Parts: sequence; C-alpha cells; structure tokens
Amino acid sequence: MISTKGRYAIRVLIDLAENDNGGYIPLKDIAARQEISKKYLEIIVKDLVEAGFIVGASGKGGGYKLCRKPKDYIIGEVIELMEGPLCSVACLAGEENDCPRKGSCRTLPMWEEYDKMVHDFFYGKKLSDLIKKK
Repeated sequence: MISTKGRYAIRVLIDLAENDNGGYIPLKDIAARQEISKKYLEIIVKDLVEAGFIVGASGKGGGYKLCRKPKDYIIGEVIELMEGPLCSVACLAGEENDCPRKGSCRTLPMWEEYDKMVHDFFYGKKLSDLIKKK
C-alpha cells in the first residue's frame, strides 16, 4: 500500500507543475490548495529537496519549484523515494533474493511477475501525464 507520504509527494509535484509561474511557490499555498497540513508537507518537501526533485528558497518570495520539466519526472522514482522499494514480498525487497527457499518456492515467479507489472506501471508514468494541460 502506498502511504499518504507517497501520494502527497506526487500531489505536491503536480501542484508545483500546474502553478508554475517561473517563481517559487509558498508551501502555505500548496497546503491550502491540496488541503494537506503544512507541517506534514514540510516533511515531504524536505525529502523532495534532498533528492533533487525540487528546490526551495526561504524568505520573502520563497517557496518551492520544480528542478526540471514535468516530462522528466518519473512517478515510480517519486514513490520509491518516499516509500522505499516497490516490492510485494520481503524476499524481493533486497538486491539479491537470498531466501533459502528460492529454488523451490512455487510462489516466487508469481510475486516477481506482479512486482514487474507494478514497477512497469509506475515507471511508465510521468508527472506530465498527471497534470492538467493548459
């Protein structure tokens, strides 16, 4: 399940894209439009800034803005930043599947196929697919 943190991060990026006027957008404006607590958004934007998805400026005229064009944001990357790996079962969460039952597990191929579908779905979506066309 994708938490509010992951969902709200996408909403922040959509809001920044749809309200882009070349300047910084105050967090209080994003919070009001999205009906999300400003305090909670502070946690989310901090992660987005650290990952290089958005830039922020403080003081008068400060706020946040996108670092790149909406077509250059992959939704799967945003979700994994906020949520961690898109894995349905613990044995697929690491770099290597070191489960002792790997060779005999009859369900592993099903989980691998499911995870590939989820991965391909979210990595096939871009921020530009989600914003209102002006």
